[in-house]
Amino acid sequence: MSTKVRVRFAPSPTGPLHIGGVRTALYNYLFAKKHNGDFILRIEDTDQNRFVEGAEQYIIDSLNWCGIPYDEGPGKEGSFGPYRQSERADLYKDYAKKLIESGNAYYAFDTPEALDAQRKEHEEQGKTFIYNWHNRLKLDNSLALNKEEVQNKLDANLPYVVRFKSPEAETLPLTDEIRGNMEIDTSILDDKVLFKSDGLPTYHLANIVDDHLMEITHVIRGEEWLPSLALHVLLYRALGWNAPKFAHLPLILKPQGKGKLSKRDGDKMGFPVFPLEWKDPKTGEISSGYREENYLPEAMVNMLSFLGWNPGTEQEFFNLPELVSAFELSRVHKSGAKFDPEKTKWFQQHYLQLQDDATLAAQFQEILEAKGVKSEEDFTIKIVSLLKERAVFVDDLWELSNYFFIAPTLLDPKASKKAWKEDTNDILENLIAIVSSVQPYTTENLQTEIKEWITSNEIGFGKVMQPLRLALVGSLQGPDVFEIAYLLGREETIKRIRFAQQAN
Repeated sequence: MSTKVRVRFAPSPTGPLHIGGVRTALYNYLFAKKHNGDFILRIEDTDQNRFVEGAEQYIIDSLNWCGIPYDEGPGKEGSFGPYRQSERADLYKDYAKKLIESGNAYYAFDTPEALDAQRKEHEEQGKTFIYNWHNRLKLDNSLALNKEEVQNKLDANLPYVVRFKSPEAETLPLTDEIRGNMEIDTSILDDKVLFKSDGLPTYHLANIVDDHLMEITHVIRGEEWLPSLALHVLLYRALGWNAPKFAHLPLILKPQGKGKLSKRDGDKMGFPVFPLEWKDPKTGEISSGYREENYLPEAMVNMLSFLGWNPGTEQEFFNLPELVSAFELSRVHKSGAKFDPEKTKWFQQHYLQLQDDATLAAQFQEILEAKGVKSEEDFTIKIVSLLKERAVFVDDLWELSNYFFIAPTLLDPKASKKAWKEDTNDILENLIAIVSSVQPYTTENLQTEIKEWITSNEIGFGKVMQPLRLALVGSLQGPDVFEIAYLLGREETIKRIRFAQQAN
């Protein structure tokens, strides 16, 4: 076994990668980088019936978008390839034979019909059928048959599977890096199928063989594999290999807290559960993705890191190098983590603020162009700089700033009722005079001159500022009103005040 830390993310290409899978990949990546190790992607595609076209590329694209690319895997061949299980098929049969020869596995010739009959018979007696030590000598397998009978069946090419021979009545100690020490009575284990009649291994055998041959030191995977831990430890022992260290990550739960987060929850509550948009090649159904919903990858990664882990400090915002530095398996929780769509938006807003104004402006420019709005680059940058702290997504900037590009043709009736008094038109006439004469025309000069006029005439600020804002914006929303007047320019500001006077 390698002394260098080597971890793997081993998804099946059966559809889009759920954010639970992304989190598993992320924790593997963080652990590898923390220990100057390797992060390997292995595609577990032995179940050809469930293979979905495009799913493998989707997995690769998702990892790259999140900024957690693998060091070895499909297209990045290292010394331990190939990295698709379907391309390693020849390997597994030899190990299945070794397990049979050492007495740790056996051929089972039971037909599906015979096994169904056994299940039904047990159900009728209120029992559950388990294929293991208590009945295997009564079933159709190489433990119950003599050597000649077994050979005859093999020579006749009768379908068979290879089953693991679970030990009887042994207390097996197990260790998990997150959950600590456990033990299990092997009598309750069933004799799992390791090799199928189609000539391909099951996940259990392929996973153990590949992890050993790829010198994986730590297996960090989802909680759903915890029930398989005993079998996997027994397989390592049976093959005479040192087992890697195991860590089973907690589930990501629905926002309500009960049950595993699913696509249905996202559809119902209006948030994505996949990193990228996915179009089902069979049905054409489109599932939304964080990328297409304009989330920043840094926001999604920071959010996912906290679903099951915390640094033990008050810090909540971590970029990737900071996560690498802070990550410890010992700080991963045992219990499930509730997914919070609003918290995801909170992370998104934070990372949007860290974006360079020019970068955001370039994205906002595309939105403006799509709406047929022309804007100079410098002007767009100023708008972005003024309003980005109120935005969660770049798309929000249009809603927050449209009045800068299109003059209001209607004034909010409720706001008009509140802001417009008998003397408002006269007040605005005085403001037009000030706006016309301010030199130079800057935010600061506008603010100074207008505030001085208000103070010297002993007028309430609200009586002046509310109708001015309403005139410029069309509602009582928006940032500093003097900034708005400055960015609109002298002529446009006067024009909008005149329109408001006529409208009221």
